[in-house]
Amino acid sequence: MASRINIGRPTSTSYQGPDPHGFANSRPSSGYRAANPDAPLERIRAISKQVEDAIEIYSQPLKPHLPAIGRFLIIVTFYEDALRITTQWTDQLWYLQTHRHFYWGVSHLFLLLNVITMLVASTAVIMKRHTEYAVIGLLSVVVIQGFGYGLMFDLTFFLRNLSVIGGLIMVFSETMINKKKSFAGIPSMSETDRKKYFLLAGRVLLIFLFLGFIIQGKWSIGRIFMSLFGLAACTMVAVGFKAKWSATFLVILLSVFNVFANNWWSVHSAHPQRDFLKYDFFQTLSIVGGLILLVNIGPGGLSVDEKKKTY
Repeated sequence: MASRINIGRPTSTSYQGPDPHGFANSRPSSGYRAANPDAPLERIRAISKQVEDAIEIYSQPLKPHLPAIGRFLIIVTFYEDALRITTQWTDQLWYLQTHRHFYWGVSHLFLLLNVITMLVASTAVIMKRHTEYAVIGLLSVVVIQGFGYGLMFDLTFFLRNLSVIGGLIMVFSETMINKKKSFAGIPSMSETDRKKYFLLAGRVLLIFLFLGFIIQGKWSIGRIFMSLFGLAACTMVAVGFKAKWSATFLVILLSVFNVFANNWWSVHSAHPQRDFLKYDFFQTLSIVGGLILLVNIGPGGLSVDEKKKTY
């Protein structure tokens, strides 16, 4: 080709000045500019990678047991509630008949159905038998008790129960299977698509417990810092960004908070505050169980973490 440039052997007719195109540069090119390791963003990424690697390494011995631990913690609040109703049967009947105006007999049936459903469904979740129906049964208990005890419109109760529902949805998404029967003419989602949406719903609902913590109680310096860090971690869980890391952080944070703030064992058995602290303690354990399942199975397809793998 007449226009070819002789790079290897410059002739007497070649231009002897500086090469404007860098053809004479003897240094090999890597093809891209390396990121500056001292940049703040790169430092954050490096630290985040170290934390993720540490979590992956130290969680290996527990990893085979995480699903069982998560499931048990999620349903332990229902076991505790069934035991509380059974041991306080007379007090429960008095409250429903006096304050909620339940008819005699209806109150008995209400409590009995709640106890049986919670015991049977919780055991089914642990044994992984008919999990979908068991989760639906426990979801029904959450809703029915909210209306039955008149607490559905109590904001703190409502937010806590949304988080419990989130934990149950995490169980549901973990054990979801394809329906054998499909209806003609109606498009159906695959198991993968359904799991993505259920995991998204579970992630979002799990964080409402922490929102309830933020809006109640007295403020202090420690509470402000805990709220800020917790809210950041909740946001990361909701959008699925570094979801396993942020869920692990919330597991540790909520576990420590639960032991110190909901220490019902230190309150006298005759004190009315004991039952409230006990209820909060076991409900918080349920949300911790949901977060443990999130750590085990990941945030799902509708998450920032999954999109980063794609792009």
